[in-house]
Amino acid sequence: MSKSSKAGTGGDPGDLSFSDALARLQRVVEAMESEDLPLETLLARYEEGMKLVRVCEARLAAAEVRIQQLEQDHAGNLHPRPVTLAPTDSE
Repeated sequence: MSKSSKAGTGGDPGDLSFSDALARLQRVVEAMESEDLPLETLLARYEEGMKLVRVCEARLAAAEVRIQQLEQDHAGNLHPRPVTLAPTDSE
């Protein structure tokens, strides 16, 4: 089975792209809202959802850094610029 097909079935969320993590997070939320699940299952889904949220946040932060690294001059040319990263809560 390929890595991408495993990702949707409980693989390591850190291996997912932003789009895949967001789609999986949406499925987790929908299941939690629509199904009558026992508390243990809800807690497991919540934990999975929080891991997916962290993956999405990390992918967005990486994209933001890449965008901030490009700066336009007055002629419209893009130039890289130094970026300082603020520490995150998880570090």
